[in-house]
Amino acid sequence: MNARHQHVFSSGIVLLVGLCIAWISFTQEPVEAFVFPRLIASFFVLFGLWNFLRASLGLAKVGKGFNPKALRNIVPGLVLIVALVFFVAKFLGFYAGSFAAFLCLYSLYDPASHSVLKTWIKRLLITACFMAVIYTLFALLLQVQTPRGIIF
Repeated sequence: MNARHQHVFSSGIVLLVGLCIAWISFTQEPVEAFVFPRLIASFFVLFGLWNFLRASLGLAKVGKGFNPKALRNIVPGLVLIVALVFFVAKFLGFYAGSFAAFLCLYSLYDPASHSVLKTWIKRLLITACFMAVIYTLFALLLQVQTPRGIIF
């Protein structure tokens, strides 16, 4: 598959995901709980459509597409995030699930040693700071309803 076909394929997948998210957010109740997701989903679809059109017209000239090595690097993270978002977040809740997802992904792609306590402390602190920002953004500033679980 050449680079242009890869751009069209990947941008098509992004557009499809955006359309699915938009459909879900616009068909759920109560309306007040989905105002922010609807706004984000609308931008997601617009940018996805713009990117897909650019790729289809051959205007997307960035990068050379995926090679097998890049795909091998990305797939474990994608599998992990899908499992955490669709299973762990439903069980633990949005914030605990997001904490677990961020920590797992950060640990997976962090080149620092996994056998040194100092690097784990750093990972935990960065994850905690990230979650503080996410909590402040969603719960305090936007007052968005998030999925609840057994922890949060």
